[in-house]
Amino acid sequence: MKSFIPFVLSVLVLSCTQTYEPTGKYTTKVFDNVPVNFQGDSSKDTGVIHLENGRLALKKVQLPSFKAGAEVFLTVTVRSTGDRWDKSGSCFLITDSTQINLLQSQAEEFKYPEGSRVGEKFGGIKVAENFAPVVELLRFMTPFGVGFYSEDREDDHRKPVYVPQWEKEVVWETDISDFYETLKEGVYIGIWIDSWTKEGYEASVEITAKERFISPKGIQPLANTIYYSKDQSIPGFFAEGDFKVDFQIEHTLKNVQLKYITTGHGGHSGGDEFVETKNILSLDEKVVLDTIPWRDDCASFRRFNPSSGVWLIEDSATYIDWEAKQYKVKLIEERQASSDLSRSNWCPGSKVEPFTVELGNLEAETHQLTISIPAQPIKNDELNHWLISAYLVYDK
Repeated sequence: MKSFIPFVLSVLVLSCTQTYEPTGKYTTKVFDNVPVNFQGDSSKDTGVIHLENGRLALKKVQLPSFKAGAEVFLTVTVRSTGDRWDKSGSCFLITDSTQINLLQSQAEEFKYPEGSRVGEKFGGIKVAENFAPVVELLRFMTPFGVGFYSEDREDDHRKPVYVPQWEKEVVWETDISDFYETLKEGVYIGIWIDSWTKEGYEASVEITAKERFISPKGIQPLANTIYYSKDQSIPGFFAEGDFKVDFQIEHTLKNVQLKYITTGHGGHSGGDEFVETKNILSLDEKVVLDTIPWRDDCASFRRFNPSSGVWLIEDSATYIDWEAKQYKVKLIEERQASSDLSRSNWCPGSKVEPFTVELGNLEAETHQLTISIPAQPIKNDELNHWLISAYLVYDK
């Protein structure tokens, strides 16, 4: 009889699971056209916290606790309010606001913990005692002037024939279901754009959760080299050697995935932005990712880039001569925009997909992640650097 009781309980639990119909749905507008700029307008939403002279905005968010779990999507919308350049952008969350974090970074004597640093200028970029770097939900690159410069004008000679009209904004969507268990505990969501103009941008962020039977996931932040705040700087240190991150696993993690987001920047035409460069990741001295992050489809984003610089390229074109009823070749000058050029894993107007590495199970011990990028050094105004972020996703 004793052996029968656990069986009955198992059947009852299974039955309840099978008959429950997940119907919950929740949508929240985290930011609604929030200004992101440098010393310009700020939000009228009293729940928004502006940091770094307006270049970063934060807001507290908590998703409801659905019985079955949830599928969660993030939508980010950006338009220029006067900034005409392509800029790095990041939508992120603070996983534990009780630790040292961005909210405290405005204090006059603020310094990130020693273990989080690389040298004197690069604080808060890797996990350390009582500190975890922010985790990126979405990396994006603003296009050249979308919105503010999108008005059709007769004297606008930049628009190619295949673009019917300039887009008014750019919208990115990404699946962030892995973060549901963290989001329902209550977190700060942030958005940062590397704008140095008073006009800057407007950004909207929306999160939609749909109740689904999804296995719960845990998140372990590892590293993030984006210079969100004071005590941080443009991360040019990859040119000087490997970037190593030591992290402690307290108990065995199952079905672990390493998420890695990377983009190269700066240095003009021959710099890290425009040179194909290997990214090699090793875990405990074993290579787990060896790749060249590169985008060669940037011309497909032309409709989002009304203020991109344009020059003429000599080319030969095959065309139909209707009178001769045959194909002919003619020398032409063709427009090429700066936004068309291939880049180190990004295009003006694109989001940046993370690389996913399956790691299996990770034992409870100290591990080391090593990131090797043979980057070019910063020299005068050649600001070569790599913005990387890394975190673990595992079964809870």
